[in-house]
Amino acid sequence: MSTVSIVLIVVLVVVLVALGVLAFWGNKQQKKAESAQQQIEAAAQPMTMLVIDKKKMKLTESGLPKIVIDSTPKLMRRTKVPVVKAKVGPRIMTLIADDKIYDLIPVKQEIKAMVSGMYILSVRSLRGPALTAPPKVGFFQRMKNKISGK
Repeated sequence: MSTVSIVLIVVLVVVLVALGVLAFWGNKQQKKAESAQQQIEAAAQPMTMLVIDKKKMKLTESGLPKIVIDSTPKLMRRTKVPVVKAKVGPRIMTLIADDKIYDLIPVKQEIKAMVSGMYILSVRSLRGPALTAPPKVGFFQRMKNKISGK
């Protein structure tokens, strides 16, 4: 056997071991995420709220309580999260929306939402038509709109 074939075999074994470790770790993380999602859904309760504002902003700039920011991993603090300011009863609260439903949340309207802690899981319209997400505008369409002045 030549040295080239030995090196290729060693590299192949290392790659296969790495893929096996990644698959095992990925399955473990997926099971953790599923159990966390089940706990979140079990603690969910319906709330009626008036949405004041919504933005995607960094976690450190979002106005969430300090204990929430301190409990998040350092790498996640710089990522942008969908933040919703809403009036729930007499209090104004800052909530985090699920990425899937963020586009459905209407601003300056009353909605009925399933909330688990500070996390909005689902929304539906309290009055008026059903909530639908606005159509996504692609890059080229945005450029056309800018040029034409729309």
